[in-house]
Amino acid sequence: MKKFTKERLSIFLILSTLVVAVLLCGCNKIDELEVKAGLKNSDFEYIRQGKVDKIVIQNIRDQGFKFVVTDQNAIKDLYDILSSGKKVSKKSSLQPDYIFEIDEGNNKIHKFSYIAGLDKKDLGNLYSKDQTYIISKRIDSDIINNFWNIRMPPNNFKQVYYGSIMNTLNEYFKDKDRNKKIGINFKDDIDGERFILSTEVEEFKSDLNGKFKNAGIGNNDKDKYDIWVTVKTEGYKSTLYKATITFWDKKNESEKIYYIYDTYSGGGWTINVSQNQPKDF
Repeated sequence: MKKFTKERLSIFLILSTLVVAVLLCGCNKIDELEVKAGLKNSDFEYIRQGKVDKIVIQNIRDQGFKFVVTDQNAIKDLYDILSSGKKVSKKSSLQPDYIFEIDEGNNKIHKFSYIAGLDKKDLGNLYSKDQTYIISKRIDSDIINNFWNIRMPPNNFKQVYYGSIMNTLNEYFKDKDRNKKIGINFKDDIDGERFILSTEVEEFKSDLNGKFKNAGIGNNDKDKYDIWVTVKTEGYKSTLYKATITFWDKKNESEKIYYIYDTYSGGGWTINVSQNQPKDF
């Protein structure tokens, strides 16, 4: 019994010594251990050192959507997220959604491309010319979405935008060949593009191909598709979304326009698709 008590006492003393040692080594040592363990990276220490007065975040699809972060608490939050990023060797192939410019002063600016959300293949979503990281989606919810609210996007933009397109496709092709080559054109949707995220486009493409196997997202390649679908946001607020979706049939050289007039109530959207222009459109 005495031997057991001594063993327990020895373990307690060892653990106590380790705890004291950790406390005495300070935060810097703890950070070093986290870096060595791969839990943190040390590439953004210049932010923690107070060298950064502003961070500019630019939406790639909407050049008018740019905001400047100068609040030191927000900059600290951004440091916490960035320094917790995992360094990887390969970046995502998705189009970036934002450019981050971190101003260290003395004309030294660190520039990163950022893809909102996480790549399902565990590829980097924040990268510069030299480094690539997997960054937590907290950067979307804690930083970017706060500025999104200033622009008053429709509630649950993803649901109403892609849901409207899908419903309109189903309406147009209800008595037509769904196997034709279909190109969806977002590029000309000036008012909608600012809210489009590459990861959500990938999800939409997957849903789209489940129903229209030869459909894709078109860019400047209109001629390669049988049906060219152009989406144009006509107006929006948090509880209302209006758009026109135009179908161009290359073979028949014919055009058909659908009007989208969606309303939000309670927990979701009511999507209305019509060939007749609504009264309050």
